[in-house]
Amino acid sequence: MGGRVDGPPPRPGWNLRLLAAAALIGLCGVVAGAGNAGLGRLAAIRADLPPTPDLAELPVSPVVVDREGQLLRPFTTADGRWRLPVTLAEVDRQFVDMLLAYEDRHFAVHHGIEWRSMMRAAAQYALAGRIVSGGSTLTMQVARLIEGEPTRNLEGKLRQMVHADALEAQLSKDEILTLYLALAPYGGNIEGVRAASLAYFGKEPTRLSAAEAALLVALPQSPEARRPDRAPDAARAARDAVLDRVASAGVISAEEAELAKREPVPQLRREFPKLAAHVADTAVRMHPGAREIGLTIDRRLQAALERLGSRRARALGPEVSVAIVVADQATGDILASVGSAGLLEAASDGFVDMTSAVRSPGSTLKPLIYGLGFELGLAHPESLIEDRPTAFGGYVPVNFDGLNRGTVSIRQALTESLNIPAVIVLDAVGTPRMISRMRRAGAEPRLPGNTAPGLAIGLGGVGVTLRDLVSIYAAIARGGTPVRLHDGASDVPGLSADAAPVLDPVAAWYIADILAGVPPPLNGTPGRIAFKTGTSYGYRDAWAVGFDGSTVIGVWVGRPDGEPVPGIAGMVAAAPILFESFDRLGRPLVALRDAPAGVLFAANPDLPGPLRRFRHPDDMKVKRDAAPEIAYPVDGVDVDLGLAAGSERSLVVKVRNGSPPFTFFANGAPFGRTAFARQNSWTPDGPGYVTLSVVDARGRSDRVTVFLD
Repeated sequence: MGGRVDGPPPRPGWNLRLLAAAALIGLCGVVAGAGNAGLGRLAAIRADLPPTPDLAELPVSPVVVDREGQLLRPFTTADGRWRLPVTLAEVDRQFVDMLLAYEDRHFAVHHGIEWRSMMRAAAQYALAGRIVSGGSTLTMQVARLIEGEPTRNLEGKLRQMVHADALEAQLSKDEILTLYLALAPYGGNIEGVRAASLAYFGKEPTRLSAAEAALLVALPQSPEARRPDRAPDAARAARDAVLDRVASAGVISAEEAELAKREPVPQLRREFPKLAAHVADTAVRMHPGAREIGLTIDRRLQAALERLGSRRARALGPEVSVAIVVADQATGDILASVGSAGLLEAASDGFVDMTSAVRSPGSTLKPLIYGLGFELGLAHPESLIEDRPTAFGGYVPVNFDGLNRGTVSIRQALTESLNIPAVIVLDAVGTPRMISRMRRAGAEPRLPGNTAPGLAIGLGGVGVTLRDLVSIYAAIARGGTPVRLHDGASDVPGLSADAAPVLDPVAAWYIADILAGVPPPLNGTPGRIAFKTGTSYGYRDAWAVGFDGSTVIGVWVGRPDGEPVPGIAGMVAAAPILFESFDRLGRPLVALRDAPAGVLFAANPDLPGPLRRFRHPDDMKVKRDAAPEIAYPVDGVDVDLGLAAGSERSLVVKVRNGSPPFTFFANGAPFGRTAFARQNSWTPDGPGYVTLSVVDARGRSDRVTVFLD
């Protein structure tokens, strides 16, 4: 152990030590003689001493550490002090050697009081009439720190000596030194060498330069007057004095001392680490009274992703935040949890942990929909499905771009994130089954007002969190087997070995294979990971979730207050962050799982007949290829185009259902034809009634009459 101090030689008897102390006090004129009265006074002081602190119970700052024990975030003590737990093994040995050489050369052999120093101090007092030098040992300084009272008077000095004697009787030298390392004042609300090293140097005290160690030795003697952030010149002078003393004592060479003096003194107090701030805050709330709480977080990865999230958010606007979750597929360990673009970013509500905020997932649940279709034997990735206007009662989904592709494979439908095929398949597999499988994965889907799940859940009409999505994709990546995500902040029960699967292995593999072929964003390389993006209604949430063979990562981008952010689609805003997050794992990507038994490798013509085309189990339930309808303007309404004021604004006519191309008419006269688009513009001659018509490729039509003014 660095800096370990051997025990002292045999201690003189209690009476001899008391007599020596009484003689010293008598010399100082405090006690009239060193007889029975003096001994009685010393015994009374001894009886009045506070209890000796137990190192294991000494009030310290709660600290949250990562999976390797590295500091993520400390918190102040109940009385607002930074006093971090520390052991001798965690402190640079050179610092300990300097401390002993400068403060207490005979620490290893005395019994709490260095009598020669005390006699010298007493003689100086007798000659000067005031305390010139204290003569305090490290043990006496620990006694003063425990008492919390000043000792610049003889009464306090006497009490300190008696207390030091008691400490030496109860503690080892290493324990006394450890108490000093934890309690020594360093200015303001900083106590202990570990807190001081983090505050002034931004690092743990395990490895210190000679200049840094010397400054930490000097500060406790006059912590406020020498604070480097307030009095850098005084701090430098005190540090250099320590360097000279320890050089003369042979702890370092004279050359090392001179080089150390050239090192600048820190002039700012640094912020304490706040890595994984949201998770750390939860951990402290869940473990009140704990001195150290270990999380599953990887400190290096967490720091890298917090920087990435902050940089990407700044580029998107001051009110935009970013959340990232990284999980190990095998164990469920959360390796990084970035809750916001910055804890203290007020404009983007950085205090809100967006990894656990309930939001609309957009299209990110489509892989699970198709996976259920594969599992139920309704489809294969190469099965054909219709991407045509389709109504489900009063629910009429449309694609994100408003276009229809006609007949496509399910692989294409998922790769291009088409909405209509996804809803068709969801209607076939059933929304209750979909919600049940989400829960199997460890997600907690929230439905509006606890209503029954409708088909809109397939396109984002359900509330989920980023952690929910990561748990769902982790199950897909694991071949359908769920894993419980956990970060160590709270006790989360694990899943039993026979937990119900989210998907069967073949269905999960089909999904992973399709997602591996999704075209990446501009900063990505094709085929490296399987991933899916999503954008919620109104551009409020942008998502990207993906996995390789070992790790699953989820990204959310948006405003915590739920306001729209025009243009933040999942592929544009979230996917680039996803790919950069994988780049920061610090290792090569792991290949996806091999195909399990039962996977059918076949092109569409080679599939069994029932799998060549997706067929809804109840064809009568789905209105396929319905007749065209004019969605806007609605029949019988007044449309204000400002025509009465002489404006020449155009009227936009929008169509749903039907088969393109569409021909548009106004009062029987054609004014446009579109090959795929479902809207067209017409400029009227003036105000008045107009009959608008549309005819699709199959000759079906619709008409409305409106008044324009």
